[in-house]
Amino acid sequence: MAGCYSDPVPNRQPPLPALWLVTDARNDAALERALRRLPRGSGVIYRHYHLDGADRRARFRALTRIARARNHRVVLSGSAREARQWRADGAYGSPAGLANGPSVPRLATVHSLRELAAAHRARADAVLISPVFPTRSHPDARVLGPLRFRLLAARALVPVIALGGMDARRARRVGAGRWAAIGCFIG
Repeated sequence: MAGCYSDPVPNRQPPLPALWLVTDARNDAALERALRRLPRGSGVIYRHYHLDGADRRARFRALTRIARARNHRVVLSGSAREARQWRADGAYGSPAGLANGPSVPRLATVHSLRELAAAHRARADAVLISPVFPTRSHPDARVLGPLRFRLLAARALVPVIALGGMDARRARRVGAGRWAAIGCFIG
């Protein structure tokens, strides 16, 4: 018998990881070890803007082999089209950069209500709200702090990932069930 229209539609995507490691030049040397130490099923956002073309793609492949062995989801900073070509598990970037292209999971970075609205229009599957706290990468940037983070998160129509000076203690402090970091997993 066919199901009725009110039957729930099964979600075909695996659950969104609670922990996300964001890559860049500063943590590159320790990434292999960090990927192996992350809890199984964590997420990786591969940025590596410091590498060009073939070098960036080769490093992506090497790290992805390790990540997939640990059942981590690997999201590429770039367009949805590029993420599909590289066989990434999704695309990461600004809402404007994610608005077009093939259907892949999209993670948008947002810093304001305006960007949050743009992420919703771009059909983002999750948003990284940042910077919650001061960071080493942008020490002079204006931070949201716990209150503004919570206000933005409350308006999100998709899952929220806290980013910016995050670690497990700070994630608990702001009530973030999902969080991402560049440096705290390297040590």
